[in-house]
Amino acid sequence: QAQIREVPVGKILPNPAQPRLSYDEDSLTELASSIREHGVLQPILVRPSGAQFELIAGERRWRASRMAERATIPAIVVDFDESTALEVSIIENLQREDVSPLEEATMFRRMTEAFGYSVRQLAQKLGKDKGYIENRLRLSDAPADIRELVSLRKDTISHAYELMKLGDERQRRRLAKRIVAGDLSLAKLRIITGGGKPDDEPVAGERPRRRVKTVAGERESARAADDALMGARSKLSEGVDDLVDILRDPAMMEQIPEVNRANFAKHLTITKLKIENAIAIIRSGAPHRDDTE
Repeated sequence: QAQIREVPVGKILPNPAQPRLSYDEDSLTELASSIREHGVLQPILVRPSGAQFELIAGERRWRASRMAERATIPAIVVDFDESTALEVSIIENLQREDVSPLEEATMFRRMTEAFGYSVRQLAQKLGKDKGYIENRLRLSDAPADIRELVSLRKDTISHAYELMKLGDERQRRRLAKRIVAGDLSLAKLRIITGGGKPDDEPVAGERPRRRVKTVAGERESARAADDALMGARSKLSEGVDDLVDILRDPAMMEQIPEVNRANFAKHLTITKLKIENAIAIIRSGAPHRDDTE
């Protein structure tokens, strides 16, 4: 069984295959201050490397300990081979709360390439959704301008996936600048990129789903139907507002392919008909909400 021992900080070498891309200096300074006062509360993980040790997990604690000028640090010494050490290091980093989308993407890609994991196996091992893994792997293969966007603003990951649909790098860069500046919403970007297949268009070969009628007299069903209708109305209103904004902006219109412009009216018409149909169903088969309750 591995034992915790005090290892000289100066004899520890950083992991040359460290999957983490960056460290926040302010956060390290705060951790160093805590270590000066309370010490290192959780041991790091190292493996022997000649007369020294190679770090496997806990590089942030090790860096902060150096800043705090500690002579030693508690560590668990294990005899891992290079492959096992890399896998443990990656998994340990993926468990961090502050891991960035780009770091995740890089680490997922390394696990598929270094260890031969399939997307399904990786999802099971990490407890992630298969689609989540696939999207991060797409990000790891994305053009440099898209990865740069995500590095500048972590909250633009959905924008990045939309930009991947565009093959024109100059157009992507122009749009990315607007996204970073906060001038381009995700809804507007989806209009520019084509927005994908509308939810109401059936997939080829797929049988139409049968609608389940609301049982008359069930107030909860009526409320749910009314809420769904209000939500649809709200989404349609937002979509129209976004479309109007774009149509008023000549610079934006120049970036929209002619085929996408032609689709705008069709998509809005489909949505309008869907809402009108929902209204008719509610009025004919389900009771309205009683506002006098």
